Amino acid sequence: MDQIVRAVTADGFVKISAVTARDTVERARQIHDLSPTACAALGRTLCGASMLGELMKEDDASLTIRVNGGGPAGSVIAVSDSNGNVRGYVTNPKADLPTRPDGKLDVGGLVGRNGMLTVSRDIGLKEPYVGSVELVTGEIGEDLAQYMVESEQIPSAVGVGVLIDTDRTVRAAGGFIVQLMPGAPESLIEKLETNILFMDQLTTVLDEDGIDAVVSQVLFSLDPREAERHPIEYRCSCTRERVAAALRSVGAKELRSMAAEGKNTEVSCQFCDRLYEFTPAELLEMAEAPEETEE
Repeated sequence: MDQIVRAVTADGFVKISAVTARDTVERARQIHDLSPTACAALGRTLCGASMLGELMKEDDASLTIRVNGGGPAGSVIAVSDSNGNVRGYVTNPKADLPTRPDGKLDVGGLVGRNGMLTVSRDIGLKEPYVGSVELVTGEIGEDLAQYMVESEQIPSAVGVGVLIDTDRTVRAAGGFIVQLMPGAPESLIEKLETNILFMDQLTTVLDEDGIDAVVSQVLFSLDPREAERHPIEYRCSCTRERVAAALRSVGAKELRSMAAEGKNTEVSCQFCDRLYEFTPAELLEMAEAPEETEE
């Protein structure tokens, strides 16, 4: 079962969020027919979004991660609600690259390294909070860690990974975010760095031993106490009304032109690929509707 686990050390100096998301990332692969490397890129971003989104306190909040490094993948986008449920897509889902010399998927090459990682937090205010950092490697994990340090001002370590099986399905996926609280002693920081350096490969731990083993290895000998655990899933929030609102944004002239073709217009959701159909009469009704204005 896909889930998020949060824990804190007994002294309160270290907090960890960890996620296991095999089914979630596999669902994304099926929806978008992702290549193995594109699946790894989106899967890592979905895991990061899930953990960051779940850390938000507002019930109706959402968090969006956008990554574009100028590589063949185009943009990689993941959206999370405040419970860690996610959805996402890749601009070029079938883009792929040969594996690296070490046999690993070349996520950094597919994403590119000349661009930005942007995190947008919508907590219901008029404007979302937006923070951006230049990409470090394009491998997602290091880039998210850089975001945490630069934009959140929190010393952090981030690990995200996706293991693709020989049949191209997702065998394991997940990640962790470790945050150091103010006042953490240098000895604790060194211990944490050592734990992360010598822990087994993340996807291997997830595949063989599960999410609890990830927490145990990262916080080895630091006396972690579980704070929360709950399931997550791939969940799209699209509705016919939201798709219609997006369709209206093309403008009255374009809507009339589409209606004049005399056939139904199909619009698919970018996140879940669900099709919505609108008749010429509905398009004309949208074209004639007055535009909403903000007060």
